[in-house]
Amino acid sequence: MMLKHIVMIKFNAREDVEKLSREFMQNLQALETSVPSLKSMEVGKNISTKPSAYHLVLTAVFDNEEGLNAYRVHPDHVKILDRMKTTVEKVAAVDYFAE
Repeated sequence: MMLKHIVMIKFNAREDVEKLSREFMQNLQALETSVPSLKSMEVGKNISTKPSAYHLVLTAVFDNEEGLNAYRVHPDHVKILDRMKTTVEKVAAVDYFAE
């Protein structure tokens, strides 16, 4: 069994979505090499143009809740969270166990 952490990110309307998408994708993917408890990370840019659509989605995989909690406080992850405070309108997250 593994723990999946899914996050959807919607940038502020006034922001350069393309530029921010590239920046966040690069920074999030780099976590795979810097966060020991992170087993894998997949980041994707949404192609939908619907007003309700989010811009980015990530799926992170951990062995357990302790691994997810270690990820949450890892300095490299915290830097991304700090950057999100000024650029992101909405975030949605789901954590679940999968076979």
